[in-house]
Amino acid sequence: MKSIALVAHDGKKAELLAWVQQHAGFFKEKQLYATGTTGRLISEALQLSVHCLASGPLGGDQQIGALIAEQKIDWLVFFWDPLSSQPHDPDVKALIRLAVVWNIPVACNTATADFIVHSTLLQEDYQRSVPDFAAYLGRATG
Repeated sequence: MKSIALVAHDGKKAELLAWVQQHAGFFKEKQLYATGTTGRLISEALQLSVHCLASGPLGGDQQIGALIAEQKIDWLVFFWDPLSSQPHDPDVKALIRLAVVWNIPVACNTATADFIVHSTLLQEDYQRSVPDFAAYLGRATG
C-alpha cells in the first residue's frame, strides 16, 4: 500500500482539496498522512482515514520529514504558496530537501500531481532507488 503525505499552505488548501476530491478513487487504497487542518479537511471530504499530524508551523512539516527519512512515505504532495511569506519557511525547505534526499516524488502543483497520479509507475509495484549514504556516513564527523 502506497503512503502519501498531503500538505498545503492556507492559500492552497482549497486547491489541494479540490484536486484530492477530483481523484478520490485513487486515494481509497492509500495510506494518507497530512498536516493539521489539511488532514481534517481531506478526511471529511473523502470519508477516509488520514493520519493527521501537527499543523505545519507547529512541527507537522518536520513530522512528515521524519516519516520520509524513515522511508515510510512514498510520495509527497505539497501545495505550497509561492506568493505568501511563511513563518516556518526553513521547515518547508527542509521537507522538500528530505524528499529529494530520499528520492521520493514531490508534487507542488496540480499539473505535477496530475502527471504522477496518471503515471503507470504508481499503478505497479514500483521500487524507487534508495540512495546509499554509506560513503557519506563513513566520512561524517558529527
